[in-house]
Amino acid sequence: MSSQLNRDLEKLEARQTTLFDRFFRDSEGHIVIVQPPNLPVLVGSFATLIYFILPSGTVQTAFGLIAFGTLFTWAWQELFQGVNYFRRSLGLMGLVGLLWLGL
Repeated sequence: MSSQLNRDLEKLEARQTTLFDRFFRDSEGHIVIVQPPNLPVLVGSFATLIYFILPSGTVQTAFGLIAFGTLFTWAWQELFQGVNYFRRSLGLMGLVGLLWLGL
């Protein structure tokens, strides 16, 4: 009976998550720090590059708005749907940075 109790206690200890696990692991237990870029990051990066290449004008303004909107969308999605706390904090930092640069 005591050995069964010890095994149950070991299983309980194995299931407890640490702060490291909550911050860097996803729901499947994989450590996720970097992941392939999604569509808003790709479009936002491309629009930012074009924004800095083009001369001043309405086309440059349009690319600036596209870049801001898509990067804002990425940051918002990471903040509320990120796979772990690290990705969510990355989204928060991106959102604050975009708002600070946009104002």
